[in-house]
This record gives sequence, C-alpha cells and structure tokens, in this order.
Amino acid sequence: MQPKAIVFDLDGTLLTSEKTITERTKQALEKMKANEIPLLFATARPPRFTVFNDIDFASLGSLIFYNGALFHCPYTKETKLVSIANPLAKAIIQFILSVDEQANVSIEVQDKWYSPKPLDYRTLMKVEQNPTVIDYSTFTSFDCTKILVTDFRYADKLHEKYRDLVTIHVTDSGQLVQIMARHCSKETAVEYLLTKQKISLEDTLCFGDDYNDVGLFQSCGYSVAMGNAMMEVKEIATEVTDTNDYDGVAKVLERFF
Repeated sequence: MQPKAIVFDLDGTLLTSEKTITERTKQALEKMKANEIPLLFATARPPRFTVFNDIDFASLGSLIFYNGALFHCPYTKETKLVSIANPLAKAIIQFILSVDEQANVSIEVQDKWYSPKPLDYRTLMKVEQNPTVIDYSTFTSFDCTKILVTDFRYADKLHEKYRDLVTIHVTDSGQLVQIMARHCSKETAVEYLLTKQKISLEDTLCFGDDYNDVGLFQSCGYSVAMGNAMMEVKEIATEVTDTNDYDGVAKVLERFF
C-alpha cells in the first residue's frame, strides 16, 4: 500500500511521554509535507494545547480536536463544532457526582476549560494550565464540547446509562473518561476532510495508541499501533511499531516513503 493520506494521534503517538516531539519525527513529518501528502492530526486535545517544540501542527496539515467534536476544513473554510446540549450535559454531570461525589469533573466549552473546584492536571496531562474554577451553577449551564472525568471508578455505570446519547471513551490507562456528543469520532471527522480531497479511508495510513483510536483503526486501510499502545489497539492494527519514545512513527514513515 502507498498511502494517499496519513492520520496521526498526538499523545502516546507523535508525542513522547514528556509531551515533546523528537527531531527524527519532526523531519519525517516535514518530508511528508514537502511531498504534498495530506496530513491529519486527530487528537482528544483542545486547540490551545497543540503546539510542541515550536511546531504548530496546523502548519503541517488539518487538525481535529476533542476526538472529532471540533475541526476546521481548509477546503470549504467551514468550522465544524458539535457540543453536548444542555440539559443533557448537566444531567450527565449530576449523574457522575451522584454515583461518586469525589469524582473530578471538568468541561471544555469551545477551547475554554472549567471546573467547579481547583484541580491540578499538570502531572496527569502534562499541561501548564489547569481549568478555571467557576461556581457550580454556572458550570452546569453550558453546552459542553467535552466533559472530562478523573478519579472515577464507575465508567461502566456511566456507559450503561448514557451510551446511546453520547460518545464515551475511557483512556490514559483508565485514568480519564472523555465524553463527547453522539456520533463524534476521529474517523468521522477524518472521512469528512478526506472526502473533500477525493481520498478514501481505504487509502489512508493511521497511527494511534488508545481506545479513542479504535474506530480510526477499523476504518483506515492501514493502521499502525505504537509499541506502547493498549493491547486492544495492537490486536486490530495492521502492524505494531516501536514506542512513542523511540520514534515509532518516524520508523514507519521512513519505510513507506
């Protein structure tokens, strides 16, 4: 297979454990860009957390945020945003806290991050900025681009109650629950963007490591799991490469091109 487009996850894939990008991987990406191969970066991250080592991924290709809930199409100039409407978002937050009042819940609202209490995610997510603290009444009044939950042991109950209404991913070795609007996914956003270029998913190469990459792996013609990927991701991948700390992405790109 000679890929006509390439899709990359960021955390655990392009980025090392320290949330940096190696020089070898950077050079591989720049070579793909120079060869005019469409690059798509599909991440659970919001727009404000996607510049690393002075590399702005938007300069290399298309960016898909929040697992597909937000992306900009450079061809039609459209911005696609799908949120969890209030009061469904409010009901989900209330349910989570009724099951476990110690759970830490935060929300993303169009690139703004809020929490009803102080939270420190600098270690877990390796980010410099923590969510802004607002009062609970305001916190539960938004349409939410994404709901995030940590220190929560009842993801199965959440899934059982709301799986038909929203998209739920449990990632980061079970430490993080991510909730988006129904039908939001990386593969849906990728397919939309590639269709504008008349490229099929069957002709697309993708890289990933976590549960929110499973749909992408099932959709693309060639999928590569990182050496550090979850076993469930490795089992459905076309191949498994080296880890994110040892240039797993670059090694595959160098072989393909």
